[in-house]
Amino acid sequence: MTTISENETLTRVGPGTPMGELMRQYWVPCAGSSELKADGDPVRIMILGEKLIAFRDSSGKLGILDQRCPHRRASLFYGRNEHGGIRCVYHGWKFDTDGNCLETQNVPNADYNKRIKAKAYRAAERNGVVYVYMGAKEEPPALPGFECNQVPEEDLFVRFTFRECNWLQAVEGELDTSHVGIMHFGAVTREQLAGDPMQSYMVANKAPEYEIKETPYGYIYAAYRPADGEELYWRYGHFSLPFWTSPPINQMETNVLQRAFVPMDDTHTLFVSMFKKGAYPESRVQAQDGIAGASQNFPYLPNSTDWYGRWRLRANASNDYELDREVQRTKSFTGIEGVQLQDQAVQESMGAITDRESENLAPSDIMIVRVRRLLLDAARAWKEEGKLHFSAEHPEAYGGVRGGHLVAHRDRDWLETYAKAIAAAPWQDLGKVKSPA
Repeated sequence: MTTISENETLTRVGPGTPMGELMRQYWVPCAGSSELKADGDPVRIMILGEKLIAFRDSSGKLGILDQRCPHRRASLFYGRNEHGGIRCVYHGWKFDTDGNCLETQNVPNADYNKRIKAKAYRAAERNGVVYVYMGAKEEPPALPGFECNQVPEEDLFVRFTFRECNWLQAVEGELDTSHVGIMHFGAVTREQLAGDPMQSYMVANKAPEYEIKETPYGYIYAAYRPADGEELYWRYGHFSLPFWTSPPINQMETNVLQRAFVPMDDTHTLFVSMFKKGAYPESRVQAQDGIAGASQNFPYLPNSTDWYGRWRLRANASNDYELDREVQRTKSFTGIEGVQLQDQAVQESMGAITDRESENLAPSDIMIVRVRRLLLDAARAWKEEGKLHFSAEHPEAYGGVRGGHLVAHRDRDWLETYAKAIAAAPWQDLGKVKSPA
């Protein structure tokens, strides 16, 4: 059982909290590159409970600053992004992307601006994703070495989605692999998935068994079920600190895919999904075409400029996620169209921060239990001992991490099966594929 105190530690991410301070030692995805134009409008960004302003200066350099001007605390969101910096409209104080004060228009002393500094965080971007580093290290680590960060930008698809719940219940929904054959495909027969035989094993057996192992980046896990003859159907996934997942969406050969569940604050999450174009084989797309509920379904509302105004879905709690009860009775287990929308609906239905003390966890929740303990230990080690988890200082630990599903003989060791599969798969990273051990 997770206690009230442990739940507080796991879910609170603001400045000074154990989990929030741990997450600040990693690069955190916060926006899409396309959202920020040179000399364009500043964008409100909420990350780890902090209200920030993101902008791109005249040269294209990224800036992520505290939204409050250090002079009289007016919001820089209303500022003028011009000529190499953002200028507060209250008194004309201007700041560059590093927070240096370039001008103080209402102060006659020409050197006064040199005394002033806006709070600024380091920013970086890769493959259409903007990252922020909010830690105190003078030299932050490199960006995480996931395969998706090695894919040519033109070959990578990136999607952002806003969720109204705590980050951890979103992550745990991803790690709960047994729900896939029930919530997403509970009304589907094996015959309907004849074009995707491996997925059909999941439909036939909704109660898999599990293997799990701690790794330098977090955990590797696998759910397995009987396949045909002497074979087993394996679904491999990963949890990578502090909030990354590599789910077994597709076959291991093509599943170049990474997801992040980024805490905006304690009760709102930015879901970031990156995958290589072609990750979803045409055979799988065709097999699921026409199956009620199995689409992606991502119609967005227009973005607004408020703190929670970006990447909101049209189907949401206010309209019951467009649930169709007739479809639920006759065609789909949930009546909600869209696999990730189904996830979002149940995760948000738990409340802004779910009450974990009242849960009744089962053997199928082994990954959730282990990841909670890993997170608690990592957060406490950093807060109480100043000791960082290995992954925070070694972004190369994420190399060779890929989820996926496959079929193998039941006598073969699960980690050997995984190692053989990733060694045989085509990789974007030309370096040595690292072992999960």
